[in-house]
Amino acid sequence: MSTDTTGIAQPLARYAAWRRAGDLVFLSGVIAVDPGANRIVRGYADIPAEAAALIGRTGEFSTDIKEGPILAQSWWVLDRIRQTVEAAGGQMSDVFKLVQYFRNLDQFPQYSRVRKLFFPGESPASTVVEVTGMLPTPDILIEVEATAYLPLR
Repeated sequence: MSTDTTGIAQPLARYAAWRRAGDLVFLSGVIAVDPGANRIVRGYADIPAEAAALIGRTGEFSTDIKEGPILAQSWWVLDRIRQTVEAAGGQMSDVFKLVQYFRNLDQFPQYSRVRKLFFPGESPASTVVEVTGMLPTPDILIEVEATAYLPLR
């Protein structure tokens, strides 16, 4: 198991980013916040240019300002889950369950497009819920928690 925590989903309060229970690894909910930079991911400018291009940045202001926040936050959250699962010794194909919380369920189709990039094979079991609010601010559009099966070796 790696001890490098660079890039993994860092808690914003006093809780663990992830915990192992036997062969299962449970990740806390991940939101699009970079605690190291003290910033919320609000759009394409807050993620790597390659990722923004991959998930659909068009270069058209009216489109990118509307879709950018949910697409960028979706990429950020799933990439932090990927990095956290890898730090625990696994890979995204080991993730078998996701719980996804949305401020607005109308944004699920955009998130789903991004999720397919991280799970190109068999999709994990999934729960999708709309909630009225998420911490720390109304700028947070999505939170995702994950469970992975990583047998002890």
